[in-house]
Amino acid sequence: LEVKVVTTERAKHFYNAQEIPVTLYGDEEEWQLWKGRSDPVLHIELRRWADLMVVAPLDANTLAKVANGICDNLLTCVIRAWDLSKPLLFCPAMNTAMWEHPLTARQVEQLKGFGYTEIPCVVKKLVCGDEGQ
Repeated sequence: LEVKVVTTERAKHFYNAQEIPVTLYGDEEEWQLWKGRSDPVLHIELRRWADLMVVAPLDANTLAKVANGICDNLLTCVIRAWDLSKPLLFCPAMNTAMWEHPLTARQVEQLKGFGYTEIPCVVKKLVCGDEGQ
């Protein structure tokens, strides 16, 4: 099993990169690799390489981007280019108030409509101190 991690800039707030024991990619790597026409494009290379994609956690912002086709970072570009014949699992994670907003259900259903598989939320103590999904 080989794992590569694609991170967003905001996600870097929640972990120490030195503690991640696998290859880690972010927006910076996307632009370091590509210099001109016919150079490798990282989000396409990752799409080709992977047999499975797991988006965990999938926050409300990235959920909205993916549901609406926005691809403004490495993660959303990999998802937008994803081979729909391969599995993509997503794990929504956000404050309960955001989870319960009607837009969230609509966006989750949109991702399921693409053929992606939802890993359901769990009830737990949230970062803000609340308990909920």
